[in-house]
Amino acid sequence: MAAVEMRKVTKAFGPVQIIRGVDLQIESGEFVVFVGPSGCGKSTLLRMIAGLEDITSGDLMMDGVRANALAPAKRHVGMVFQSYALYPHMTVYENMAFGLTLAKEDKDEVRTRVLHAAQILQLDQLLQRLPKELSGGQRQRVAIGRAIVRKPKVFLFDEPLSNLDAALRVQMRIEIAKLHDSMHATMVYVTHDQVEAMTLADKIVVLNKGNVEQVGAPLELYHYPRNLFVAGFIGSPKMNFIDARLVRAGADAAVISVPDCADIRVAVDATAAKPGDKVVLGIRPEHFQVSDTPGAGIGGLVTVMEQLGDETYAYVEAPGTKEGLLNARLDPQTLVRNGQSLRLTFAEQSAHLFNEAGIAFRRVGDALAQGAVKH
Repeated sequence: MAAVEMRKVTKAFGPVQIIRGVDLQIESGEFVVFVGPSGCGKSTLLRMIAGLEDITSGDLMMDGVRANALAPAKRHVGMVFQSYALYPHMTVYENMAFGLTLAKEDKDEVRTRVLHAAQILQLDQLLQRLPKELSGGQRQRVAIGRAIVRKPKVFLFDEPLSNLDAALRVQMRIEIAKLHDSMHATMVYVTHDQVEAMTLADKIVVLNKGNVEQVGAPLELYHYPRNLFVAGFIGSPKMNFIDARLVRAGADAAVISVPDCADIRVAVDATAAKPGDKVVLGIRPEHFQVSDTPGAGIGGLVTVMEQLGDETYAYVEAPGTKEGLLNARLDPQTLVRNGQSLRLTFAEQSAHLFNEAGIAFRRVGDALAQGAVKH
């Protein structure tokens, strides 16, 4: 397996800058996921690793060797696309063997590799079928098998599960996780799906407009987002944001003023700010609790209820909310109805606080801050 490093890598199409000075280290055997909104550059970055896009400036290093000018065939990468791209007139075996046959590999070696990959992916009973006789999940496994037989140093996945239905996505996500565990392969994976990123990645790279916003382990990004963009992008449903103003700033807590609410204490180091500064309060839906105490927490009117069986989401109209509505995950037994007034509280250690520029204040006082996850 290979390590991949990017040093101030950029990509421009004429005057349009797509990738802006990316510095990134992918360790050998690591599973790295690129996430970000459409147009952020994640697929372009993946294609640059594969050699399908030229690098405008900077260096791409693969196992310590500069690979900018290296042909795609010599980079020892295997790529799996969103489209299965299988030859409809070829059997599963022929599709998986095609690249090796084209390279004039020994027939016995080709057969050994294909059978080994088929066994890993549970395709050994389907080798003589045509693609039209397979389910979507089986077709995607064939596409993955076609990459495995090449024995690449790096696997590249470009939204490989987007064409599958929900049940098949879950199944294939498990298969890809098992594949990584068994092969200890270096894998770089592009997705816009939060669940895929959080469950598959050793390390997540959050991209926005060609810039790397934050790199870290899934729980590190979830609990310690560096800025408003990461906080709003990582997590589903997304974090709630409320405009506020700083009342008191300390090393172990900040006191903030929120519209139509008593002052709120948040466990962050706010020594870099001063009273009167505009700030943004961030609270994840699962950290809200319903309060019966008059005047406690944040008050609002329930406009929509989503009852999903194992959980219930209440959308609450509250002053200062950036998205218009607060999203609170409630106990499914909670008896709340549309049009009902609701007061929501939360523990001060669970809240996030961001300055006017959108940069997070460092959280303090919770178990994760004590060392379970590095900030």
